[in-house]
Amino acid sequence: MSAERRRAPLAAVLTANAVSITGNSLTHIGVPWFALETTGSAAKAGLVAFCATLPVVVSALTGGPVIDRLGRRRVSIASDLVCALALATIPLLQRAGALEFWMLCALMGVTGLFHAPGETARYVLIPDLATAAGTSLSRAASLFDAVSRGARMAGAALAGLLIAFVGAETVLLLDAATFGGSALLVFVGVRRLSAADPKPSAPITLAAYRTDLREGFVFLLRTRLLLAVMLLVLLTNGLDQGWSSVLLPVHAKEELGGASRLGLLVAVFGGCALLGALAYGAIGHRFPRRGLFTVAFLLCGMPKFAVAALTDGTAPLAVTMAVGGLGAGMLNPILTTVMYERVPEDLRSRVAGVSTAVVLVTTPLGGLAAGFLIEQTGLTTALLAFGGLYLAGTLGPAVFPSWRDLDAPAPLVSSSAPSRPSPEPAASPPRP
Repeated sequence: MSAERRRAPLAAVLTANAVSITGNSLTHIGVPWFALETTGSAAKAGLVAFCATLPVVVSALTGGPVIDRLGRRRVSIASDLVCALALATIPLLQRAGALEFWMLCALMGVTGLFHAPGETARYVLIPDLATAAGTSLSRAASLFDAVSRGARMAGAALAGLLIAFVGAETVLLLDAATFGGSALLVFVGVRRLSAADPKPSAPITLAAYRTDLREGFVFLLRTRLLLAVMLLVLLTNGLDQGWSSVLLPVHAKEELGGASRLGLLVAVFGGCALLGALAYGAIGHRFPRRGLFTVAFLLCGMPKFAVAALTDGTAPLAVTMAVGGLGAGMLNPILTTVMYERVPEDLRSRVAGVSTAVVLVTTPLGGLAAGFLIEQTGLTTALLAFGGLYLAGTLGPAVFPSWRDLDAPAPLVSSSAPSRPSPEPAASPPRP
């Protein structure tokens, strides 16, 4: 087989992820703005975010066994198509004058329910695609994250401009189209790949689910590093959701001049995160993971909350988010590389699904809490409260000894590992 044909499936998945994430960025900005415009309430915008993220936890928790049984390619395609239909329905109902607030919440819930399995299916394919393409694992992980960061940057910039010129409804239609494009790319580009096919296993039953989920949980919980990572990302994911879905949109609407500034800020963060991911792929392996991870997390967390609360104008926050983006870009390649090094292929879908579900438990509450705090105490107090919690959490890697394992040599794992956890399992870190 030619080198081009070996690399084609990896290129197809990376491109599909880029297209899908570009659309996600449109929704990430378009839906909160749409909710704020149609309801005028920060609390209702937070409730929409809650409805969009709670099903993600459920689908991530139960999706691992389904992904293996139905096949990673099929799950990726089907989830994208359902998300496209749900997102397109929102503006169509609005234009028909039939959209009720509960419908918006329900449709966003459908999107959240089906999005996570599709993203997980593509995520767990990367090691096999990298091997087929003759690409190193760390390079493929960095490339996967860099492409994702670049797509978020482009999508955020487009969202701010499109909302300002054509409205949030059109942005949601474009997002639906990106999900359709992602499904088409995987359908055409990922063929005759055994890792993408259904895995021979017992029928899907409640007992089988319990067994598969237990294996994922046991594997995740048997190392100190795993517990530390889970607790940290569990906290920061909720705080990040409050920032992105409520705090930053409200701040942009009330203080910065509108959706175009919101899009600019998210694009700056995403662009610098792309640079951070590329920098880690090029030279990051030369530095101790623990030290780099700690500094990066400190930069990308608390400062943006404090600057938004205590300064006026877009420029100070843009600079802060640029620096934070550089740090954020280095986090996922570190965690992704550790997962790919240490989790056997036969457990990868279950481990990825369970770890995603665990670290997303607080995500539905983030937007809900942010909206409530704004209405009860004001935007400044809400920003400072979230920033203080973020700082406390991100000091953990510098303080607790369990984080020393981040620099420990990776154990060798077999791609044909048994279906039970190995005697010395290692952490499968989530994606912050």
